[in-house]
Amino acid sequence: MVAGLTVNVAWIVLAAITVAWAIYGLFNIRGSRREYGSEIELAANRKPYYDDEVLEGKKLERTQLLGLAFLAVITISLPLYWVLEPSRQSNAEFGWSKRFASWGGKLFDVTANGGFNCAGCHGGMKANGGNAPFAVTDPKTGEVKAVSWKAPALNTVYQRFSESEVRFILEYGRPFSPMSPWGTIGGGPMNEQQIQTLLDYMKSIQLPLEDGEMPKAKADEIQAEAERLVKAGAYKSVGEALFNLDIDGGAYSCARCHTKGWSYGDAQITGGGAFGPNLTGGSTVRQFPSQDEMISFITNGSEYGKKYGEQGQGGGRMPGFGATYTDEQIKAIVEYVRGL
Repeated sequence: MVAGLTVNVAWIVLAAITVAWAIYGLFNIRGSRREYGSEIELAANRKPYYDDEVLEGKKLERTQLLGLAFLAVITISLPLYWVLEPSRQSNAEFGWSKRFASWGGKLFDVTANGGFNCAGCHGGMKANGGNAPFAVTDPKTGEVKAVSWKAPALNTVYQRFSESEVRFILEYGRPFSPMSPWGTIGGGPMNEQQIQTLLDYMKSIQLPLEDGEMPKAKADEIQAEAERLVKAGAYKSVGEALFNLDIDGGAYSCARCHTKGWSYGDAQITGGGAFGPNLTGGSTVRQFPSQDEMISFITNGSEYGKKYGEQGQGGGRMPGFGATYTDEQIKAIVEYVRGL
């Protein structure tokens, strides 16, 4: 706001200077239109100049006053510029971010609107979860069938992944899923600048956190759905319901990565492993002898190259659910998984 005021003042000053110069030019042009030959009489080198009394009196005083006036302008304007500059810079960055987000939105849009159809799979421009057509092959029979793959909501993706992790997914895609590589470095059509504007657009549509956690309305929706599924007899515990939760394209579901076939409605062994590792047979207890350590891992996610558990090394693929689920919900999930 302050930076906007500064820009407006600058334009007003520029306009005033321009008008002043225009008036000065008009008076000069008017003064020059005199009788032909008069320039000999009016030529500066032919006119007597001010005498010493005027030069060292009124003329000198006017010049000094003019110098003081400019000094006053500099004395006031430089500190004012210094005070307003941080705000101007932050607003300039905000302006660029908005422009980048706008360009990214055009890339995110459906194909009919000239975009790359991210919106077509992920639930429109708000990216609150959708479906993507895909073909899967049965490894035993070789049969190929068309399925509708649950595409996760992206309006909370930065709550689970860092920007570098989202960039990696965009550039290299997700193996064995409809998410193909989109960056030129991974064999896709988008250059580095386009990927950046796409990241900025996704930032602009994120659900705002409340004190670093999921907005209460969304958190209540997740909890209510999990409890409903338990009451309906679909699952035995809230932890199991949260593990398999099908909201917003499975954006908050553990089963989406850890249960083969879950993403297209043909779930096989729960937690048996797919994009993520097998969680059955006590593997999680062996990896995390301490339940608290496992809770911390699920809360924060894996960090690329960093050790976790007994013999795990982070690949950046495991998101952190600390901003998605409450501490009680994560504990319920951990208790369920450790019992698989």
